Amino acid sequence: MLNDMMRREFLAMGAAIPAAVMAGTYENVKLGIDLFSLRAQRWTPFEALDYCAARKVQVVHFSEIRFIGGLEPEHLRTVRTHAGELGLEVEIGMRSICPTSKMFDPKEGTAEEQLGRMIDSADIVGSHIVRAVLGSGDDRVKPGPIEARIDDTTQVLKNVRAKAMDKNIKIAIENHAGDMQARELKMLVEEAGRDFVGVCLDSGNPLWTIEDPHLTLDVLHPYVLTSHVRDSAVWRVPQGAAVTWVEMGRGNVDIESYVKKYIELCPGRAASLESIIFGPRVLPFKEATFWEPFRKTPAWEFERFLEIAERGKPYRDEPWEEGDEARREREALDASLGYLKKILGRT
Repeated sequence: MLNDMMRREFLAMGAAIPAAVMAGTYENVKLGIDLFSLRAQRWTPFEALDYCAARKVQVVHFSEIRFIGGLEPEHLRTVRTHAGELGLEVEIGMRSICPTSKMFDPKEGTAEEQLGRMIDSADIVGSHIVRAVLGSGDDRVKPGPIEARIDDTTQVLKNVRAKAMDKNIKIAIENHAGDMQARELKMLVEEAGRDFVGVCLDSGNPLWTIEDPHLTLDVLHPYVLTSHVRDSAVWRVPQGAAVTWVEMGRGNVDIESYVKKYIELCPGRAASLESIIFGPRVLPFKEATFWEPFRKTPAWEFERFLEIAERGKPYRDEPWEEGDEARREREALDASLGYLKKILGRT
């Protein structure tokens, strides 16, 4: 656990940054869209690229293979050509590369084989990164602990290092669905090798690990290769706290200062919206069993999370009617995109 002096210095660093950002300009920020935001549309990659181009973004983030429509080389070349004609940069990604994660799909081959195919595909389609994940919060419990899953993922990354370095492709590991806290993801990147491994920084997922998103940014910004940006609401409930992802500007994590700080600390990296709205998740931290997967969390880190929850109020979102997902999805993304463009001073 950090001593009091280190804690004060760390918190002061996070508090000082937004003031400096206020004087900055945002003309060169690469604005993007993560296509998970449009998963209900069931579009071809070409339709998705056209949609994103019409919204004047610069990056289209194909976070999963299904969104890009397959990894056949000729198909990827066609996607690259279409993106180039629209003036769009492409990033591609996949799901779990941890062979012992509950999310990993062994039917597609070994973790090394799957990641190797993605590295080749990134080279063909013109993506400088491959976004990947360890797993989810399920991997923090038996057969945990999470450190074992981090070790397994690190070994996979080391096994593909030569291919990644040869292709000049970097692997961006996301803090995903409650799998890793910032300290843990930093440990993974350092152990695997910063020369080819970095972070896909997600602003919505830290709360699932009882972590303040601003703390996550403070810890991981030196490693960021790309991002997922979304707002969140968190508030107290009898069991502990509830968390839900919301349209940009409707949460209580101070997403505006987060975005400005991200731009300052991660120059040249994409700020890609990931819009996900599906109701609250309860974190029952008043129950003793909740803490087993988080037994190494410093008390002061949890205090920062708790301060946000104490300020929050119960969030009530309009329920989505069955069959209405596609329209609501587009509306939510456009609303968040408008908010982010306002921060950046764009139309």
